[in-house]
Order: sequence, then structure tokens, then C-alpha cells
Amino acid sequence: MHNLLVLPGDGIGPEVTEQAVRVLRRVGEVFQQDFVFREALIGGAALDAQGVPLPEDTLQLARESDAVLFGAIGGPRWNSLPAGRSPEQGLLALRQGMGVFANLRPARLYPELRGASALKTEILEKGVDLIIVRELTGGLYFGQPRGRTKLPDGQERALDTMVYSSGEIQRVARVAFRLAQNRRQRLLSVDKANVLESSRLWREVVTEVARDFPQVHLSHMYVDNCAMQK
Repeated sequence: MHNLLVLPGDGIGPEVTEQAVRVLRRVGEVFQQDFVFREALIGGAALDAQGVPLPEDTLQLARESDAVLFGAIGGPRWNSLPAGRSPEQGLLALRQGMGVFANLRPARLYPELRGASALKTEILEKGVDLIIVRELTGGLYFGQPRGRTKLPDGQERALDTMVYSSGEIQRVARVAFRLAQNRRQRLLSVDKANVLESSRLWREVVTEVARDFPQVHLSHMYVDNCAMQK
């Protein structure tokens, strides 16, 4: 038996998760898997009902579940709320509370969708099949200090701190290397090491981790260059 927590959230979230549950029920029938679904509040829906974007009982259910099926979060009706009470804070708190530090984003182009792609023809002919590994629980979203203050001259000052520890970098790098090991054995690490101290640490640690995966070819690229590639 597999316990799944469904968090429909806001906007299109309830519609999407409803159909996803239908698909999973059918999968269970075909492959003789028993899925048990529970549902809880998060985001704007939780703010409206309980006054917080991530109720404690939702987080507890998430920790007790085998997987979480997440819909969508936020919307125009909650845009005027203070930053600390925005629906999106529910998603950040869920990531942190569950310790989900690596976001895997596969990108694969199917032949039927080539006409809808913005990529160059010569790239499309080679095919597209990659996985982006994004760090989720460090960096700007979680760094401290953060906030806004009034300056003596009446101006406002906003502060966000970008913080990474070597341990946070190591663990997400190992996820990426293990994935690359079982694919084409190539890994590109994207940073801003020419400007940011946190990125210099990132590059150093990723390079150290690479020694444990000698069969994987590691390369580095600055983020602005990476954004231009296609």
C-alpha cells in the first residue's frame, strides 16, 4: 500500500490534481498497486481556512506519506498580503519541513512537438533529453538575514542573503552526479563564480565531489552564458 498526500492548493491546482488522482487510480488497477489518498490544505486555501499558508497538520501528514502530489499555489487574490504570509511561503516551508533539497526537472522533446519548440533545427535533429537538478532549500529563498528597513533619509532598504554551506552543495551535487552516471555521463554545473563568493564555493565543492565520479565528465558554465545557449 502507498500513502499519497494530495495538496490541490490554489488556482488550477484542484483541477490538475483531480485528474492526476484519476490516472493514479487507473495505474493502480493495471499494475495491482494500492494507493491510499489523503487531502490537505496549503497556500491560499490554507490561509483562507486557517490563517497560515502551511498548517502544522498538513506538514505532519506530508512527513507520514510515501509521496506528496502537489497542485499549484498562489493567485491574484492573495497578492496584497505581507511577504511572510504569502501562499508561496507554504511551499517553501513544505520543502524545508520535508527536507526535499533536490528538484529534478526532466526535459524531453517528443517528435510530435518539434513544431512547437523554439530550439534551432540542428539541435532538434539531435534530440533533447536532459535533467535539470535544482537546489531547493538553500540560497536566496532561505538565507538570513532578510527583510526591509527604513533608512534615516526616508528611503526603504530590502535585503536578501544568499547562503550555501559545503554540505548543502555536496548533497545536491551527488544527486546530479548519480543521475549523470546512469545517463550520458556528462554533467554541467551552472554558477556565477566570477562574481559571487557563494558560487565560488559551489564550484569548488562540485569539483571535489567529481573525484568520486571519475566516469562523469564535469564542466562549468556561468549562468548568463547558460541562459543564452539553445
